[in-house]
Amino acid sequence: MAAVIIGSGTYAFARSRKGCVEMGKYIVEGQARLQGELRVQGSKNAALPILAATLLTPHSVVHNCPNLSDIGAASNILEYLGCRCSLEEGTMTVDTAGCCRDDIPDNLMREMRSSIVFLGAIIARCARARISMPGGCELGPRPIDIHLSGLKKLGVSIRDDYGYLDCRAEHGLHGAKISLPFPSVGATENIMIAASVARGDTEIHNAAREPEIYDLAAFLCACGGKVQIDSSGTVYVSGVERLQSCEHTVIPDRIVAATWLSCAAITGSRLHLYDVEPQHLTACIPMFEEAGCELRAGESTLDIVSPRRLLPLRMVRTMPYPGFPTDAQAPFMAMCALSSGTSVFVENIFENRYKHAGELCRMGANIKVEGRVAVVQGVPLLHGAKVECTDLRGGASLVVAALAAQGDSEISEIRHVERGYEDLEGNLRSLGAKIKKVEKSGDIC
Repeated sequence: MAAVIIGSGTYAFARSRKGCVEMGKYIVEGQARLQGELRVQGSKNAALPILAATLLTPHSVVHNCPNLSDIGAASNILEYLGCRCSLEEGTMTVDTAGCCRDDIPDNLMREMRSSIVFLGAIIARCARARISMPGGCELGPRPIDIHLSGLKKLGVSIRDDYGYLDCRAEHGLHGAKISLPFPSVGATENIMIAASVARGDTEIHNAAREPEIYDLAAFLCACGGKVQIDSSGTVYVSGVERLQSCEHTVIPDRIVAATWLSCAAITGSRLHLYDVEPQHLTACIPMFEEAGCELRAGESTLDIVSPRRLLPLRMVRTMPYPGFPTDAQAPFMAMCALSSGTSVFVENIFENRYKHAGELCRMGANIKVEGRVAVVQGVPLLHGAKVECTDLRGGASLVVAALAAQGDSEISEIRHVERGYEDLEGNLRSLGAKIKKVEKSGDIC
């Protein structure tokens, strides 16, 4: 692990260097019963657009910011643009006084898919931006044309320059009525951020309705912005001349919470979660109950008691919020691999999100994939194996499965997991799991 200084703070995350790469893996001894309590970290998917929006403020303090490699990537972008950032004990401070650039180089854009959310903020601050296409997990096409179409309606001209996007708002940004063809979370966020300082009013119809959208709206309002979301999910933004400095606390991460619950469910364990928002898990909780788990929700707590063997899930269909989240599909599939019957998954968001299925089969799972449908026939036993993380949530599913498997599992390419889970191995060890992280340095020629 490399210690990276960001402003006055220290941020630790895996980082490549020329000629050398930091590689790590998890070693998991399965079939340990879990018990205890965990605090749910701040939401990665809420923190990233908020960090982009800090570009429009003089100074921002963002609490409950998780210590993740994706957060490090966002901080690297902010520092490249000239900002000063520090992350200390879950609080990210961003000072934009020195912001002097309007471009993001290719190597920084490729670190994560969410880097595209900086586009609206840079244009709103500088009236121009030049970026390359974003990177991140390979989950199939995630076209950014919805982002670009929305920004064009706000007055942005965009030219594709051999893999770079050259964007300008020569006459400034102005409000517009925008109807999204699909409720894209990233496009909604980009438009919201840019519209917050545009002239006039903006309406976003068929906007994404995820909790992270509401958290971004709360941040913008705390900065003096004017954002409202009606009962149908339509977003109304009245542009202001400038945003002010503010403090904001990021919401809990609902996908991390669902992952911890999956770990408890597959191992027949009890678990108490705190600093969680049960209302954000309304699509997941009934699935755990269908699998035979007992759940009890408090105001900011969630308890689960799991049976010795799970029941199958008849049908899991991923949908935009408030439907079942695509990010929870992989951990739930790992659960169902040890159920007492057949479960069916239908992936409606990304067309290449079953890469983890093949790795689960290496552990003895019985999964058949055909296009967007995966049929999981539960087996009585999984066995330890050498497997490789294919993406963030797919990697989490391998950890879930390894916890219940007989024998030892070796999970490599855990850099994917570290994009979204803060101290995964430490948290699981605190519950009694037998998991350790092994670091390995190697040269790349």
